[in-house]
Amino acid sequence: MSELTQDRIPGPGRLSAVESADGVTRNAPPAAPKGKRPQHTGILLVVLGAVFMVLLDATVVNVATPTMRTDLDTTGSALQLIVSGYTISYAALLITGARLGARHGFRTVFLTGLATFTLASLGCGLAPAAGVLIAARVVQGIGAGLMVPQIYSLIQLTFEGPARARALSLYATVIAVAVVVGQVAGGLLVSADLFGTGWRPVFLINVPVGLALLVAAVRLLPVGTPRSAKGLDLPGLVTLTAALLLLVVPLVLGHEQHWPLWTTLCLAASAPMFGVFVLVERGVARRGGAPLVPGRVLRSPDLVCGAAALFFGMAGYAGFLFSFSQHLQSGLGESATRAGLAFVPLALGVATGSLTWQKLPARWHLPMIAAASALAAAGYLGIGCTLRAGGQGGLVLPALQLLWGLGLGYTTSPLLTLALSRIDPADASDASGVLTTVPQLAQVVGVAAYGSIFLALADRPGTAGAAAPSAVASAQALYATALPVAAGTLLGALAILPLLRKRR
Repeated sequence: MSELTQDRIPGPGRLSAVESADGVTRNAPPAAPKGKRPQHTGILLVVLGAVFMVLLDATVVNVATPTMRTDLDTTGSALQLIVSGYTISYAALLITGARLGARHGFRTVFLTGLATFTLASLGCGLAPAAGVLIAARVVQGIGAGLMVPQIYSLIQLTFEGPARARALSLYATVIAVAVVVGQVAGGLLVSADLFGTGWRPVFLINVPVGLALLVAAVRLLPVGTPRSAKGLDLPGLVTLTAALLLLVVPLVLGHEQHWPLWTTLCLAASAPMFGVFVLVERGVARRGGAPLVPGRVLRSPDLVCGAAALFFGMAGYAGFLFSFSQHLQSGLGESATRAGLAFVPLALGVATGSLTWQKLPARWHLPMIAAASALAAAGYLGIGCTLRAGGQGGLVLPALQLLWGLGLGYTTSPLLTLALSRIDPADASDASGVLTTVPQLAQVVGVAAYGSIFLALADRPGTAGAAAPSAVASAQALYATALPVAAGTLLGALAILPLLRKRR
């Protein structure tokens, strides 16, 4: 069996002893008995449909913001909160959402999150003012934070071996494709102006989809007893949430507000606050409690190295995608719909890589991740160089996007599998919470860091003194952004080198 697909979950109908990462032998949770196995395909369709909707919602709103600003007569800061309120509450709740799933049942918490997300989407679509819309977006994020961590756990406990790897590959494909589809769908819905509703369909579309998923989830998701009696670790939740907010809020709002002093102070305080979180967690463990992130989970080399590589890869992907989209629309004057359609080769590359990496020999999987990271870095640099002069790129551009997508597909999917491959079943929910948080933080950090580089350089006026940036200035900004993005992506390859040396 592949190094990245082996697991320790017993087969159907068996209750076997499993040695956990801390050396304690436990009874693994039994799988569904023969003849009563859950409908795996249906379960996968439900959870992937849910994550597609959640990630689509994080992207689709971006292309609708100009219409929102006019319709609601709101400020730029309020507009930023409409976009970021969702991400902030989503990221802050992910680890706690995973713990709630383990404590109260993955199915129960998944359904609660899905219902909350669907109702909040209705509130967003009917919001009469910016303040109401911001509040509804925060509630949407809470629903997503409850729902998404259960997806990893449901996949981890429903599928075994190669089937689990295939499920995680599909999950990674959905993550990448949803971002691209979000841009296209947002442009189409806003441009259609259905019944004169303008931007509102980008939220209202979630209501029928969410209701359909709720009906399917009630019928298909397995009913199971809670797998953990762990407490919620409220001190850990408070300190971790504070640390995440100190990091995420200034990154999201900083550029819009021209990086005032409070953003610098918050970013400086985030590192000490993460240190406080570590101390709090150690204290909880010493007192015999259940820390939010158990130390044995973070002592897994596969999880730590895989999460680090995933962070660098997703940060570069999100940051460059944001910058490239801005260049196409602001620099080259493309419509939102045309700009979204331009990323189809990228989506095809991601899907191809995500669905074919398992066909390679098992001994190639870890070197493949490193090589694919270099492939993605080459795609970033190639796009930057090709467009540097301000042109359209011709047929070379789709080929480079395909290269970028292949690099992403051959890294993201196997990294998700790698990070969870040696996790004890008893720690599946905690590990999934960590692994779900990493890509979300990576995308926020990537857009803020790399996006700020692009916007700072692209905001220069054109040679004729026009208020809007020229195509050449925007193209040169994209090239300048591609350099650190490529370097960061290569750092992701370096993050897995310890595992390569260990498994020789």
